[in-house]
Amino acid sequence: MLCSREILNFLIRKDVKKILKRKDSDAGQRGKALEDLRASIFNKFCSSESAKRQQQRICGPVAALTFNFMVAVGIIFMNKWVLKNVGFQFPVFLTFIHYAVSWALMAILNSFALLPASPPSKSTPLSLFTLGVVMSLSTGLANVSLKYNSVGFYQMAKIAVTPSIVLAEFIWYKKKVTFSKVVALTVVSIGVAIATVTDLQFSLFGACVAVAWIIPSAVNKILWSNMQQQENWTALSLMWKTTPITLLFLVSMIPFLDPPGVLAFHWSFNNTSAILVSAFLGFLLQWSGALALGATSAISHVVLGQFKTCVILLGSCYLFGSNPGTISIIGAFIAIAGTSFFTYLNLRDKKQQPQPGLQVSSALPKSKLSEGNGEIRDGFGTETV
Repeated sequence: MLCSREILNFLIRKDVKKILKRKDSDAGQRGKALEDLRASIFNKFCSSESAKRQQQRICGPVAALTFNFMVAVGIIFMNKWVLKNVGFQFPVFLTFIHYAVSWALMAILNSFALLPASPPSKSTPLSLFTLGVVMSLSTGLANVSLKYNSVGFYQMAKIAVTPSIVLAEFIWYKKKVTFSKVVALTVVSIGVAIATVTDLQFSLFGACVAVAWIIPSAVNKILWSNMQQQENWTALSLMWKTTPITLLFLVSMIPFLDPPGVLAFHWSFNNTSAILVSAFLGFLLQWSGALALGATSAISHVVLGQFKTCVILLGSCYLFGSNPGTISIIGAFIAIAGTSFFTYLNLRDKKQQPQPGLQVSSALPKSKLSEGNGEIRDGFGTETV
């Protein structure tokens, strides 16, 4: 997102003012200097690299995880409310509404040129297509699982996502998890299992859906994290590219997983408002989840999800009449302890890693003005020796 104050600050820089006031008789030199200025402004405010840096600066790991945590807790309760209390028994169509509203909101941003630019084509069409498909499976099957299973069983199924991610990242990217992190992940999983053992209400069909959801969920998180960190995508630009594919596959899933009668549903003002609020939270969830995956890793995002389980467990007790009991509360504390230990290990590893230089060199040729001043500046006005 561009900030008018940043643009003004850029234009009143010393060398920029000299270019704008230049009175050389050589029109060619002046034109070249202005062309350099135009290209520099583009690199500063319109390029995908600049959008990525702005995203990293504004929404770091703590902010992204906190944002995702708050939205995820809200939408699980909201979706359960829509499916149970409002009586909208069409979970895949509800997911379709979520993504349709998300695409409409991004289209509005794009019409005002507020959508971040896509990076130069590093991602193959197959990778974008694959991400769109697994997004539809992951989100659609999650809502189906939430309809047929209790919130506790829904969260219990997430435990299997953690080893799936570890195994997949080892096979694809040769990533290894340290022994101490394996211990922390094990403690988190045991705590969640204990916390949710008293709220395991499910049907055979719901259990099958929950099992089928595990692999798409793991692949979805890995692709989101890897494509942002390795290929310079921002969260919104990647959402903009993949949402149409997701919508297409959600439409194909509706006849198989949703019951008939969506047109006969009572679309009253209150019911429609609840569904639209759920859809807006769905957009925020998709965005915050992408920000969190881009700022951290797939495993960290899953651990955050297990931490959310403890909050959701207590919330479901209040909203839906569940009784967690003493054992579940103990399990919640065990999961929180494991989450805290895993977070500590991640922070320690980050401190030990060498910090890469923040300077980004520009491919632009040096302007005559900068050379005349005895300075070398990159495309962002940073002085270098």
